[in-house]
Amino acid sequence: MLPLLAFVGRPNVGKSTLFNRVIGRRLAIVEDVPGVTRDRQYAEADHDGRRFRAVDTGGFTPDSEAQLVRAVREQAEAAIREADAIVLVVDAEEGLSGADQELARILRKGGKPVLLAANKVDSDRREKNLDLGELHALGFDVFPVSAEHGRGVSDLLDAAVTHLPEPPEGSEEEQGQKGPVRLAVVGRPNVG
Repeated sequence: MLPLLAFVGRPNVGKSTLFNRVIGRRLAIVEDVPGVTRDRQYAEADHDGRRFRAVDTGGFTPDSEAQLVRAVREQAEAAIREADAIVLVVDAEEGLSGADQELARILRKGGKPVLLAANKVDSDRREKNLDLGELHALGFDVFPVSAEHGRGVSDLLDAAVTHLPEPPEGSEEEQGQKGPVRLAVVGRPNVG
């Protein structure tokens, strides 16, 4: 099986946009409304000839006990457990929140490689105004990116693939097998 890179972060920081940029197609739904992504979304990706799987997760809200929010958090926690490396996505425009800091604390305890993607850095001016000290204080390598425009994403992936294990011999990639069959069921409502 291919190694897995997980994208995690609080709601509406650009995880799905970054996921779509990394896999090279629009698979995850992207909206300005928080909470659109609820389940894990997997896809294969390639960076400079290095193949891996990527997983998009719903927004991680550490302190809410609402049933739906808790279910989304559990999906994100499952992705963190199964990942070989993790990209923590934060909104560079808003700065760090308590939820970002709590998630960073959880990820540090997990012992897996973590890269910090400071998203929404769309220009040199925004990058110069970025508070790198605050971001580096989380204890991860920081990569200013713009998921929407692709800025800095290649640098992030250059670092990320160094933390991913090589696919084992006999993996799907080496056997020439494709991924799972994708099936859509369509029809009118209430026709069975």
